[in-house]
Amino acid sequence: MATEGGGKEMNEIKTQFTTREGLYKLLPHSEYSRPNRVPFNSQGSNPVRVSFVNLNDQSGNGDRLCFNVGRELYFYIYKGVRKAADLSKPIDKRIYKGTQPTCHDFNHLTATAESVSLLVGFSAGQVQLIDPIKKETSKLFNEENSCQHLWKVDWNEERENESSKTSEEALVTVQRLIDKSRVTCVKWVPGSESLFLVAHSSGNMYLYNVEHTCGTTAPHYQLLKQGESFAVHTCKSKSTRNPLLKWTVGEGALNEFAFSPDGKFLACVSQDGFLRVFNFDSVELHGTMKSYFGGLLCVCWSPDGKYIVTGGEDDLVTVWSFVDCRVIARGHGHKSWVSVVAFDPYTTSVEESDPMEFSGSDEDFQDLLHFGRDRANSTQSRLSKRNSTDSRPVSVTYRFGSVGQDTQLCLWDLTEDILFPHQPLSRARTHTNVMNATSPPAGSNGNSVTTPGNSVPPPLPRSNSLPHSAVSNAGSKSSVMDGAIASGVSKFATLSLHDRKERHHEKDHKRNHSMGHISSKSSDKLNLVTKTKTDPAKTLGTPLCPRMEDVPLLEPLICKKIAHERLTVLIFLEDCIVTACQEGFICTWGRPGKVGVLSSPNQASSPGGTVV
Repeated sequence: MATEGGGKEMNEIKTQFTTREGLYKLLPHSEYSRPNRVPFNSQGSNPVRVSFVNLNDQSGNGDRLCFNVGRELYFYIYKGVRKAADLSKPIDKRIYKGTQPTCHDFNHLTATAESVSLLVGFSAGQVQLIDPIKKETSKLFNEENSCQHLWKVDWNEERENESSKTSEEALVTVQRLIDKSRVTCVKWVPGSESLFLVAHSSGNMYLYNVEHTCGTTAPHYQLLKQGESFAVHTCKSKSTRNPLLKWTVGEGALNEFAFSPDGKFLACVSQDGFLRVFNFDSVELHGTMKSYFGGLLCVCWSPDGKYIVTGGEDDLVTVWSFVDCRVIARGHGHKSWVSVVAFDPYTTSVEESDPMEFSGSDEDFQDLLHFGRDRANSTQSRLSKRNSTDSRPVSVTYRFGSVGQDTQLCLWDLTEDILFPHQPLSRARTHTNVMNATSPPAGSNGNSVTTPGNSVPPPLPRSNSLPHSAVSNAGSKSSVMDGAIASGVSKFATLSLHDRKERHHEKDHKRNHSMGHISSKSSDKLNLVTKTKTDPAKTLGTPLCPRMEDVPLLEPLICKKIAHERLTVLIFLEDCIVTACQEGFICTWGRPGKVGVLSSPNQASSPGGTVV
């Protein structure tokens, strides 16, 4: 179902939409923004980002959110769908001079009601470690020396009619010895209390340990591993210092990276238009994919780690199979660049049944209709049954979403006729036979490949993998390096495109006829590290970048304009969907059946309003 209506109706901002689960509704009382609720003038500023953490406190209201708007950073209690937001009482607020926050990430492993570790990346290249509960700044990375080039002053910000005091911080402009470019993505390494990874617009990534200093001189690097279009170096010094590792990936900005659900693999998307998937422990390249044209801007993993979705400047969402290392579908619904993609673990459905009818118990059937953490936690284990020969046939539908600069939200369903293309297509998708899902993919020679979501992973045939616990150990640089210097580079797992029956609802993409334009204007270059370079135009029609007519084209379930400015955030939570736009408004969309008795939106619209 595309956006209905035309003319004025198409440009109207939607406040609700309907899918097979029911009605999703925008909740005005749950909107978060700057305390004065004035739209932010986003001209020339960095994208608004949102991070969540649950502190598991005894009050039952342990959700916290952090978001950046311009040079400001806010930390609030997130009250979800049932209570109105109180914007007059941020837990912490910081205003920076000389630089702007660009991204941030909580350490979920160490978060408590008394303390939480938050990493913040900046436009000038720094990374700051703060505790917004204690209102402390513990460390600053990528600065000239180990001392903190920070100063704080408490002040009363009367121009925003706030009674609370705000801490203003100035990051003094000094030479950054590690990387001078903008931080594009920062994340804690899964399972680690101290390791984190930082990507920059220079195309480099750095692995840090919060326990180590960055040193007072520029780091010297020693080559650890080199492959097609990537290289990894260790920091050469007498004593252990940051960064532990330096990754150089592709050419142009490294726009985003994402760890697989089990933390063993790393998916990176770059401005050169390539998705590259690495085994994080062994520093081996697992596979790669090229955008239809332009840069890739965002990436995410399915809950079971079997599929990766990307979005970017080709206005498309692309679904890539981790096992087969190939594109299995594209989705066309956006009218401009796709800025965020995310899977919805609470709506992804897994149904064990006979081929032609549902044969599960009433309890199983109710489980399919239930949104909740139990459902999300069980989805991964149930998805893994697709590879088990002793399980019943499995019917699976993955739900993912995307938002873009066209201010539209799109939701997509990835169904079994796309996942298992070698089987006869069924008119009724819910009756598709998936009996052969356990057979190895074509071209795999029967070798099984570990997927990041498998509960009992088989050995990897193409990498010298370290135990993941080695990376989780806080502090040991050698734990990242040991065993990673094996010679050779992992080969690309390229497969021939599968034969596909013609589908009448698919039409040629309008850009199919503009290959001359693509080849002449594209500035994408590969293999900055190696001498061999790949012509982006020559990748079209290969497994790296199949033509539009060679893979299924998905249509969105819904495609709705939901904001005035470009969208920058899409997060799926248990009882809601969270979106944000560049004006600085963080919106909550209640899931069907999850919105109870709510306080009046009028109560929430004035700062300082209380909720009974």
